Amino acid sequence: MPVPVLVFLIVCVFMWALTDEDDPGAGAVAKVGCAEALAFGGADRPAGAEVHDCTAQRGIDTAYTAVLRMPREDVRYWLRATYPDAPEPRAGGSCGALCLDVTHENGLPATVGAHVVQVRVEYVNAETARVRFSAFTM
Repeated sequence: MPVPVLVFLIVCVFMWALTDEDDPGAGAVAKVGCAEALAFGGADRPAGAEVHDCTAQRGIDTAYTAVLRMPREDVRYWLRATYPDAPEPRAGGSCGALCLDVTHENGLPATVGAHVVQVRVEYVNAETARVRFSAFTM
């Protein structure tokens, strides 16, 4: 009789350890301030940009996203100013009009909370770009 009780207690402790009582929404995507989303990846809102659809997902890893709409001519300047030690953005191929992947090994500042920043750029028209910004831990 004591063995089934012991097994039951071990299973209960194991199940309790797998749940996060303090954060019932752990892993859920939540809206956050866009300044927070950009800052996690070491970026600031570019002048003249509209930033929206900013989210965070926290669990084992943390991921922030933001969508920016900005003048097309400012995108490369903003990327160089934000990540001066990063490689040049790639153009074309499967990443869209322009893309940049930055890690601590290739130009992401050590003080940034994210381990990786990914930027994907689509040209909406001759004047405007849509920039999808992702910053996450691994």
